[in-house]
Amino acid sequence: MVDLESEVPPLPPRYRFRDLLLGDQGWQNDDRVQVEFYMNENTFKERLKLFFIKNQRSSLRIRLFNFSLKLLSCLLYIIRVLLEKPSQGNEWSHIFWVNRSLPLWGLQVSVALISLFETILLGYLSYKGNIWEQILRIPFILEIINAVPFIISIFWPTLRNLFVPVFLNCWLAKHALENMINDLHRAIQRTQSAMFNQVLILISTLLCLIFTCICGIQHLERIGKKLNLFDSLYFCIVTFSTVGFGDVTPETWSSKLFVVAMICVALVVLPIQFEQLAYLWMERQKSGGNYSRHRAQTEKHVVLCVSSLKIDLLMDFLNEFYAHPRLQDYYVVILCPTEMDVQVRRVLQIPMWSQRVIYLQGSALKDQDLLRAKMDNAEACFILSSRCEVDRTSSDHQTILRAWAVKDFAPNCPLYVQILKPENKFHIKFADHVVCEEEFKYAMLALNCICPATSTLITLLVHTSRGQEGQQSPEQWQKMYGRCSGNEVYHIVLEESTFFAEYEGKSFTYASFHAHKKFGVCLIGVRREDNKNILLNPGPRYIMNASDICFYINITKEENSAFKNQDQQRTSNVPRSFYHGPSRLPVHSIIASMGTVAIDLQDTSCRASSGPTLALPTEGGKELRRPSIAPVLEVADTSSIQTCDLLSDQSEDETTPDEETSSNLEYAKGYPPYSPYIGSSPTFCHLLQEKVPFCCLRLDKSCQHNYYEDAKAYGFKNKLIIVAAETAGNGLYNFIVPLRAYYRPKKELNPIVLLLDNPLDDLLRCGVTFAANMVVVDKESTMSAEEDYMADAKTIVNVQTLFRLFSSLSIITELTHPANMRFMQFRAKDCYSLALSKLEKKERERGSNLAFMFRLPFAAGRVFSISMLDTLLYQSFVKDYMISITRLLLGLDTIPGSGFLCSMKITEDDLWIRTYARLYQKLCSSTGDVPIGIYRTESQKLTTSESQISISVEEWEDTKDAKEPGHHRSIHRNSTSSDQSDHPLLRRKSMQWARRLSRKGPKHSGKTAEKITQQRLNLYRRSERQELAELVKNRMKHLGLSTVGYDEMNDHQSTLSYILINPSPDTRLELNDVVYLIRPDPLSYLPNSEPSRKNSICNAAVQDSREETQL
Repeated sequence: MVDLESEVPPLPPRYRFRDLLLGDQGWQNDDRVQVEFYMNENTFKERLKLFFIKNQRSSLRIRLFNFSLKLLSCLLYIIRVLLEKPSQGNEWSHIFWVNRSLPLWGLQVSVALISLFETILLGYLSYKGNIWEQILRIPFILEIINAVPFIISIFWPTLRNLFVPVFLNCWLAKHALENMINDLHRAIQRTQSAMFNQVLILISTLLCLIFTCICGIQHLERIGKKLNLFDSLYFCIVTFSTVGFGDVTPETWSSKLFVVAMICVALVVLPIQFEQLAYLWMERQKSGGNYSRHRAQTEKHVVLCVSSLKIDLLMDFLNEFYAHPRLQDYYVVILCPTEMDVQVRRVLQIPMWSQRVIYLQGSALKDQDLLRAKMDNAEACFILSSRCEVDRTSSDHQTILRAWAVKDFAPNCPLYVQILKPENKFHIKFADHVVCEEEFKYAMLALNCICPATSTLITLLVHTSRGQEGQQSPEQWQKMYGRCSGNEVYHIVLEESTFFAEYEGKSFTYASFHAHKKFGVCLIGVRREDNKNILLNPGPRYIMNASDICFYINITKEENSAFKNQDQQRTSNVPRSFYHGPSRLPVHSIIASMGTVAIDLQDTSCRASSGPTLALPTEGGKELRRPSIAPVLEVADTSSIQTCDLLSDQSEDETTPDEETSSNLEYAKGYPPYSPYIGSSPTFCHLLQEKVPFCCLRLDKSCQHNYYEDAKAYGFKNKLIIVAAETAGNGLYNFIVPLRAYYRPKKELNPIVLLLDNPLDDLLRCGVTFAANMVVVDKESTMSAEEDYMADAKTIVNVQTLFRLFSSLSIITELTHPANMRFMQFRAKDCYSLALSKLEKKERERGSNLAFMFRLPFAAGRVFSISMLDTLLYQSFVKDYMISITRLLLGLDTIPGSGFLCSMKITEDDLWIRTYARLYQKLCSSTGDVPIGIYRTESQKLTTSESQISISVEEWEDTKDAKEPGHHRSIHRNSTSSDQSDHPLLRRKSMQWARRLSRKGPKHSGKTAEKITQQRLNLYRRSERQELAELVKNRMKHLGLSTVGYDEMNDHQSTLSYILINPSPDTRLELNDVVYLIRPDPLSYLPNSEPSRKNSICNAAVQDSREETQL
């Protein structure tokens, strides 16, 4: 059987000129019938049109041939001018007749014939019914002018020397070049060619104008100065550049008229070309162009995908990303669908960023834009959500689609995604690193209630700082606070480390204590080589291996450190102590900007246990305590670990057996039965044994189960934690779980009240007067303000109202913009706040990324912005463990064997320890805790301002003759006198005016006058704070609430608080210091062979309450 397929000749790959002439004659001798389908291409005209116009490759060749012919004709004209001998005389015949040799005439005739034939053929193929439209086209007219005279000279030989303006073919060459470039771009499918086309058109237009002017002037001056081509070129350049030396000028009127015409043409044509070029340039600046393929293959770059780029977000990213030395050579490509903001454009024009940051306007959902950004060659892609949207769920949906599009286009590109809602996390679980805003926000707000200023601690840890902030300040606390803020989390393999290599085979707590004592570094966690889980403070039972990865807190990483023995330091001229006072920091805590750190190798030999420095001060009335601290053992001893205190329930609640029984019946330990969203980490926590009916959850409304209508009636033993939020979202789960974790003592569990609206009546009913903390979550409905920074306006004003009404209330606020933190607890006439504002401006001028850190509300942990945690995602590019460590610190993730963050308070009984190093030793040797920082509160020494002055009428009478201004400031209130709105000078003048009127007025009777005078003095003396207190009390009485718990004079405005992360070992402890601890997991002390004991943990408290509050 014959194989039919082998006999069928292959079809031609494309139309050839032979096919156009022969048609389909090759198939006529075949008996078979072939059916071909045409789309109006079977006629000879359609086939010609396909070959000359429609087909990209063939039409490109035709246009290239046409372009070559035009250039050849211009070249032949130049050759004719150069070969022609100068004519004698000034007759007009020299204008119309030239000397043209026969070979040159033959070449020009041939070019003219081909060009005319091609022009007529293309005109015929593009003819659409209007012949005059084809004839009156400028290219057709120029073709007729340049070709027809040569064709006529074939039949009329006397016209062979007739002048023909062949130089006008340069404009036809320009037209052919434009068409050729368009076909070329269509053939290679290049889309971003508008700018190139316009530049090419502009350059070709300039060349055509100059060439036309050169040839025209040279020919018309044949009857004048008889200029050659070079002189004509010189004249045209001088004329078009508006220089006009005047050494070469046209003489004849015809050449002068030609120059005027060419100038007029240039004035019309060139501005149009420049305008189109400028428009395209502006459009290209908006779109950003392309990131070149060559640069993508030779240089490293990352892509930042955002829906809208604001200046704060851009600067936070750039400052944090380029803070790492190994990222200095990286490029940042920004892919944003909106037009570049004016401020962003101004910043990106700075030389520091213009060479490294490229802005592309485009969408991540388009493969074309991803190709422009060279996403497939990128080292990483950061996808950020727009938190300023009212509908945060819609913003998350856009982020999810961007992540899917990038993953589909570049599967191997690492993804760093920021999401807002926790319920949307499971859609992007394929991403390498994910930061959920609401998870971190609520977890930090929760820990702020039990570990003060946790938000500030985490913010300082995830920000890259040089530790130079505040060093120019005259105040000691700002120097210490700014220097310690330079501490960050680093990692190193134990066997490669100078810090930890000698502790191989030793316990974790031994390594942590001695590394801090010797080098000043704080070892907080480890990770096995064969395990992906990071363990924070695994406890004294953990033995360090050579392959372990150690995570530590220090001013700088070990690779940037230089080590110096103590003996060498004594012989040097550098003084040992840089700072004096009880809290001075040694050499190892001083950081050098972008350089190395000199670390003092201190003596690590164990001191005598009965040394005099560890003895307690003998005071009468105090019982004797141990005079020394036990050493930290190299290998854990079972008897030295206080497992009983950590796990037993005997001393947790010092209550009667009946109360303890009822307490045990009320609470149980276990995992939450329901998860609010997919991807939430299960946490072992305190649970109620019986589910509470939904009707009982309303605090302000009674139901059939209880008749309470306010928080006071419930009789809570612990103070409340009030959460003022707009909605009760799924993220609130991450607020409740850390406060109910199994390692929290039952007696310290605070009731949580969710306040969805905060008018004064609801605040009073929910117990704001006796609450421990009030958490104010930023309102989502105000995030779409016309002015970006006004998104926090409602929250700031509401918090300021609470601050004025309840000055003793601890308010923790979340804001959208960090710059708005300066308005928290705002006092317009407070001199200290003004000084801090000046300090912030100076730090920003020095290039600090943490200029806002000295604001008292932020330093005290009373305000934070979730946008400050954006740096956590950026740092993950270099430190891929930062998100995991932060989640463990906040309690978002729980890993068996990993510790948790808690705090303890230094009391008078603990001051015998004296220094932070001895405290470190005490904790490591007793409970296995690892301290990481101190939260310190000091009295605020302020210079008394005029706004704090309150002078009564009698005091003014006594001091009116005093000349020293200090005499007027001798008496002031202890309350919020700085908040009163009355100016003291106006008040004094009003008092003088009232006293004059009282002297001139009519005399009243004795008792009436005394009564009026007393009321007047009471009104004068009553401050704004007292008026607010009376307002609150009257409202509480109207609602039937007791006013006993409302103390209007108790506030904390005379104190300041700040954090010292990883302070030096010789830092002195002070009264009421709060020490941050990473406590080992209590369950890790349980032997695996005793399951019954492990199960009993579920019904037991975690640790001794005394261990929670004191040593």
